Amino acid sequence: MTASVLDVNRVPTVVYRHDYHPPAYDIDEVHLHFDLYDHEAVVRSRLLVRRRQGFSTSELFLNGEDLTLVSLSMDGEVLAPEAYTLTPQGLSLRDLPAVCELIIITKIHPEKNTALSGLYRSGKTFCTQCEAEGFRRITYFPDHPDVLSRFTTTIEADLAQYPILLSNGNPVEQGITQEARHWVKWEDPFKKPSYLFALVAGDFDLREEVFTTCSGRKVALRVYVEKGMGDQSAHAMTSLKMAMRWDEQAYGREYDLDIFMIVAIADFNMGAMENKGLNIFNTKYVLAKPATATDDDYNNILSVVAHEYFHNWTGNRITCRDWFQLSLKEGLTIFRDQSFSEDVVSRSVMRIRDVIDLRESQFPEDAGPLSHPVRPESYMEIDNFYTATIYNKGAEVLRMLQTIVGREVFRKGMDAYFDTFDGQAVTIDDFVNTMEMVSGRNLTQFRRWYSQSGTPMVAVKESYDEKAKVYRLQFSQRTLPTQDQADKHALFIPIRMGLWLKDASVCPLYLDDQSMGNETVLHLINEEQTFEFQQVPSHPIPSLLRGFSAPVKLEFECSDADKLFLMAFDTDAFNRFEAMQQLAVSTTLRLVKAYRQNETLTLPAAWADTLSQLLADENQDPYLLAELLTLPSEKFIGDQMAVVDVEAIHVAREFIMQRLATALKSRFLALYDTLTEKTKGLDFDVSVLGLRALKNRALTYLSYTSEGLSLANIQLTERLSVNMTDAQAALACLNRVEGPLRQPALDVFYAVWKHDALVLDKWFAMQATAPLPGTLDEVKFLTEHSDFDWKNPNKVYALIGAFGARNPLCFHHHSGAGYVFLREAVQKLDRLNPKVAARMVKPLTSWGRYDKERQAKLKHELMVLKATPSLSTDVYELVTKSLEAE
Repeated sequence: MTASVLDVNRVPTVVYRHDYHPPAYDIDEVHLHFDLYDHEAVVRSRLLVRRRQGFSTSELFLNGEDLTLVSLSMDGEVLAPEAYTLTPQGLSLRDLPAVCELIIITKIHPEKNTALSGLYRSGKTFCTQCEAEGFRRITYFPDHPDVLSRFTTTIEADLAQYPILLSNGNPVEQGITQEARHWVKWEDPFKKPSYLFALVAGDFDLREEVFTTCSGRKVALRVYVEKGMGDQSAHAMTSLKMAMRWDEQAYGREYDLDIFMIVAIADFNMGAMENKGLNIFNTKYVLAKPATATDDDYNNILSVVAHEYFHNWTGNRITCRDWFQLSLKEGLTIFRDQSFSEDVVSRSVMRIRDVIDLRESQFPEDAGPLSHPVRPESYMEIDNFYTATIYNKGAEVLRMLQTIVGREVFRKGMDAYFDTFDGQAVTIDDFVNTMEMVSGRNLTQFRRWYSQSGTPMVAVKESYDEKAKVYRLQFSQRTLPTQDQADKHALFIPIRMGLWLKDASVCPLYLDDQSMGNETVLHLINEEQTFEFQQVPSHPIPSLLRGFSAPVKLEFECSDADKLFLMAFDTDAFNRFEAMQQLAVSTTLRLVKAYRQNETLTLPAAWADTLSQLLADENQDPYLLAELLTLPSEKFIGDQMAVVDVEAIHVAREFIMQRLATALKSRFLALYDTLTEKTKGLDFDVSVLGLRALKNRALTYLSYTSEGLSLANIQLTERLSVNMTDAQAALACLNRVEGPLRQPALDVFYAVWKHDALVLDKWFAMQATAPLPGTLDEVKFLTEHSDFDWKNPNKVYALIGAFGARNPLCFHHHSGAGYVFLREAVQKLDRLNPKVAARMVKPLTSWGRYDKERQAKLKHELMVLKATPSLSTDVYELVTKSLEAE
């Protein structure tokens, strides 16, 4: 089964936001009956159709792809062929009355569905993925988010093979037929769009608990996982209960059904899906125990489980009118799950990690040929717009809105949004209008964040009048033209800030002779704007964009000494981290220049001295300290260069790591010994997260010294089968260096974990990201490994995705061999699963960031892809957009 295959004789259709029109017909009720067999499924769909008031048309188009139409009737009469038109895209009905009943029977073949969209087989399990447009692969239907219906679903299958039959809502009936088959009927009392439909049939281990809501209702919670994996579902269940309680307390949102289910599926394109009452998850975001999952895996499960649960209100109860409004549900729910993780794990570290993710995934997207606004204006394939811009930048826009109107008003606005639009399909404008009404603020300028692409750059200049004791900050904002938009306008940018005096005391803020306390939020609304602070006793050090209060690039000339000061003393955790990042980037770029000119590389001693003081301070938060010790990635450093020099960046960053490791060796050794003793426990525990993170950060630095690799090898041996956080950290150290310890370490890791699919994904990814000369050959070899499966998205992401996106040194080797490999992989994947292929092609699309020789090689591979026969629209859209960039 393929997704939206591009016919060489037609140009892909472009869908525009301004062409939206509401549906002429509502589907009030959908009654589905599935007969599931090993090699086919027969779907009987009964639709109660009603023409909307104000519409006179008698035509109805039902989307449908890769379906065999068995029969079609209206109001009990079989329709003659001349009453409808059947095409590869769907079914057109003519002469419909104002109200009618349609019965449609289709046949599909889930076992052939390698695209994993619609109804498909994952091993011995039937499951669905209908977002964004998968339901049309199950039956003929107006497959759009603004068609809201009440669904009743009956599933019939072999009792022995598929003892568990699940769908949306609550189970209302069940029975056994004479042919050793059984059936279950599910009824969802809430209207929903077809993209939220879900079905699962299989055999699972079940973890079941009960949650009591704030109003006293009992809700059955069920987590279904692969047989034999039941011991790995406890954390997902705990995460679900934490999310349910938090949403009651933070937003007043109580769960609305009698049952909430999570099912873990091995073959799943996405992380998870928020289908009403039946969330289907990639196993990666459910299965966990200390021996197999890292602390980061536990955090990710916590976040993703919460995200999908929070969708129950922000996405399900209120959904988006059309797919251009996707950030209405995704950006808002990301914002909610980020807030949840900050509250229950670590406010400082979770915020820092969210910003890292934004800057490494979304900022390059904003600056590249695939740039688009948070609310796009057009698309060829909607699946290509499940992007960091929609999700992560969309969340940042809402965080800014909360900063501007205040937390209390923002919560009132959310309450009003839920009360006003419950049960409806709405737009981003509906949301912002509600916030505008509740807050009393004019948000006209703020709305530009949704319609304007690109990352704003905010330049800051300072001046201090010692005689008048006045400190001035002059801001200017600009957003560079992007491929999709030439003209840019000033945005509403909230700048949270404070001032520090050089004796490490906070400077009280007086702005326009008004006391603002120790911190304030400046509203930058003009292209240029100056703010004057009075009663400033001496030249201060500004702490700007605290908490990363806006998704912008800040340009401010700050000395290394001031960066070290902020890293040591700032009370804003993010800005402490940011000072370290800025120091690392500016130092790396200086080293890159020196390396190019064959000059001696040096590192200022003050950097190591400041870190030494922080490491000696027992009052430091270990989790935050581990982040302060983390250098920016080679990819992020490259994003700061006009022309990326992958070799020089690698040399410079490795030099910094080695010099800091040498200078702080005794500190790291003492810290490692102490924390090894303190972190012998195995379980995921918030109180030990920081200690374990800091210990393994110390080990990473020590691996650049003579003793370090031996320590890593010992840690791998001792922790390999008991704690994956420690095992993976140790293996990462050994994997980085071509030496006698690397291959034996990889071999023993495989020997212990070869029967665990998710742990093997770590093994594949580790080898794909090794910065070594033979890595590409290893990756090619691993694509033939018996445990690699081109049809399994997790395996593809772990090996091919990791190589293309997380190994810039090897992927961008001057030979261009990495580009050829990825292009060939995309071509193969496109025949199996276009959605996965589209994700894999993106490293090729950033060709404009590199030197002319690499540009030519990257563009050549894109041209070869474009000429590929039967290329999917998913890949075609990304390739053509990137080739149009100059």
